[in-house]
Amino acid sequence: MSLISILKKKGPNGLGFSNTAEDVTERLDLIGKTVLITGVNSGLGLETARVLSLRGAIVIGLARTLNKAESISPLLKNSYFPMACELSEPQSVLDCVEILKNSKVLLDAIICNAGIMALPRLQQKYGVELQFLTNHIGHFMLVNGLIDSLNQYGRITVVSSAAHKMFSYRDGIQFQNFSGGQNYDPHRAYGHSKLANLLFCNELSRRFKSTTFISNAVHPGVIRTNLLRHYNPVIRYGVRIVDKIFLKTVEQGAATQCYVSVHPDIEGMSGNYFSDCNLEQPSVHAQDKVMSKRLWDVSEKIVSKIRKEKMWQDG
Repeated sequence: MSLISILKKKGPNGLGFSNTAEDVTERLDLIGKTVLITGVNSGLGLETARVLSLRGAIVIGLARTLNKAESISPLLKNSYFPMACELSEPQSVLDCVEILKNSKVLLDAIICNAGIMALPRLQQKYGVELQFLTNHIGHFMLVNGLIDSLNQYGRITVVSSAAHKMFSYRDGIQFQNFSGGQNYDPHRAYGHSKLANLLFCNELSRRFKSTTFISNAVHPGVIRTNLLRHYNPVIRYGVRIVDKIFLKTVEQGAATQCYVSVHPDIEGMSGNYFSDCNLEQPSVHAQDKVMSKRLWDVSEKIVSKIRKEKMWQDG
């Protein structure tokens, strides 16, 4: 099968690699729906916000600073509410949650889109490797804080990555190395955080069993966004050469998370992993129920430890 035929291939629902966020939401009326998106100010988050707003949704957009969140206001068609939420700062996450809960807003979807990727050197915050802290722990806190703010059929969409397969450790989650200090590798650390995203999504789905909420994870594809800013110039140059053939555009990359978050096709589907708007098989580790439960429990302990440390520092 040629590369072109692979890129044009459609899944069982008629959608595939080349479909855009506008394609997959065509003819959807999202008036009256409220969607929260993290990392809203650029890349996939911005395109997701733009398209869902175009279809009538109210968008609550979270970015690291209020200025960043406000910067996209002119691009959105309908109601937009920007908020600051620095996912690597627990107090920022808690403040955001408190504001939303006090507003009594009901969320139809939360899209955990924000992330950092392949930091060239080990960076830690509160003793936790920064990619894991931002990509997983920050979203873990945010989502758990907003469960009571979900509408009756609320959806959680967690943006994971095929990196959870390609760069995963042989034994999965590194429960003895959340600091990242043992043989740090930028790509493995990123894949580690993306595996955590998937395990969180699956465990959340299991905890939703007695509710009408659903939780699913997505791989958006390989996209040339500012996530690549940490790669060296040679790699970035190579990416520019092949991107028209091999990489998705931002418009295509946002398609799967838009589809999973708002399309009627997904009603009642939970605990799944999607790529190119169709079901995809995740790694063996991502399906490990024991690992997902253990990660949940340890994540709670990490959050508790960070909050106590922060209170002591602010003391």
